[in-house]
Amino acid sequence: MDKTVVELFAGVGGFRVGLNEVSLTKTGKTKEKNNYSFVWANQWEPSTSSQHAYNCYVKRFGESPNHVNEDISLIDKNTIPDHTLLVGGFPCQDYSVARSLSKEKGIQGKKGVLWWQIRDILEAKNPPFVLLENVDRLLKSPSKQRGRDFGIMLRSLSDLGYGVEWRVINAAEYGHTQRRRRVLIFAFNQSTKYFNRINKLDKSDVISSLGAFAKVFPIENHLESIKENNLLDFSDLVEMTNSYEFRFENSGLMINGEVYTAKSMPVTKKIKPLQSIILTDPVNDELFLSDNKIDKFAYLKGSKRIPRVNKESGVEYFYSEGQMSFPDDIKLPGRTMLTSEGSINRSTHVISDLVTNNLRILDPIEAERLNEFPDNWTNTGMPQKRRYFMMGNALVCGLIKSFGKELSNIIEKENEQ
Repeated sequence: MDKTVVELFAGVGGFRVGLNEVSLTKTGKTKEKNNYSFVWANQWEPSTSSQHAYNCYVKRFGESPNHVNEDISLIDKNTIPDHTLLVGGFPCQDYSVARSLSKEKGIQGKKGVLWWQIRDILEAKNPPFVLLENVDRLLKSPSKQRGRDFGIMLRSLSDLGYGVEWRVINAAEYGHTQRRRRVLIFAFNQSTKYFNRINKLDKSDVISSLGAFAKVFPIENHLESIKENNLLDFSDLVEMTNSYEFRFENSGLMINGEVYTAKSMPVTKKIKPLQSIILTDPVNDELFLSDNKIDKFAYLKGSKRIPRVNKESGVEYFYSEGQMSFPDDIKLPGRTMLTSEGSINRSTHVISDLVTNNLRILDPIEAERLNEFPDNWTNTGMPQKRRYFMMGNALVCGLIKSFGKELSNIIEKENEQ
């Protein structure tokens, strides 16, 4: 079994940067360790003529017929090259399923929902392994039927013959510079030796110590009581849409339709503070805040209790926000970076410049460092605002680098006689 990879919703290449430990030379040339062979990648930004993320991907990894800038829903999934590993970070959307008018089969409720594109690729290409990333609220969505969407996703994978491990990971707790909390999802096909090994183990041991995530991102041995749930109690995805509800915890396993999940606590590593990625050389003057902008940030980051009226009910209520550090404490890891980074926004990082001690926003290079991309990775001709946006959408490459080493071991064991 080779280490071929297909990268979906590739953005500026975070999975590839992590798995292949990509760096840039002083001349801007991309260097890859080639731990994995990327055979196809897709990146498409809807509703815009400017494809900045794709252009960055091509700038760094080269022009290729297999670097595709096209709506994934329009692509014949059978034309995608065979591969061992499918990776991608996809939006958290409504995964509800409705029955067609003929009532003969389920149809995906909302056209273009990207999870179903992943599902269709898995059905067409049947790769042995899958690694996906999403926001942690996926486990709890939608708010009126907690756990339904993740349950539908797990049942879809089960129906296609996959087992699944998942873990909600705060990158800062494992020695990275950003308090970014995301769920990583690792799926493995029933045809693999890994599936058969996991299937024979005690399920609590898989979650606590013997599974792929537990080996890379260790947790305290003691797990709170494991909750179980059988997805196969529901006849199909339509029935699940109508009535499924379950509280998924931050760690779990699904195999043969059976769900095992428990709340876990990380074995934390020494923190890596925001200060470690701040530039020590003078930065562009435009990053510094005027007195007017300082006042705006002080208000946005301050505590508030604002009276509002519900538009539907007419009921008055108070909207409250707590106090945030202003400026950001550079002795702590950075907060989760959002796509609005760099704008006058409550979530934007504001720091004391190490050279002048004056307040400023992050430099785009510092935003890249928060996600462990090489310096100037997105300096490919896109506007500065889009450079921040790309990093707000990206993942922490170091997490993928760490997991990629264990995944490499898993794939190599598939080749053993």
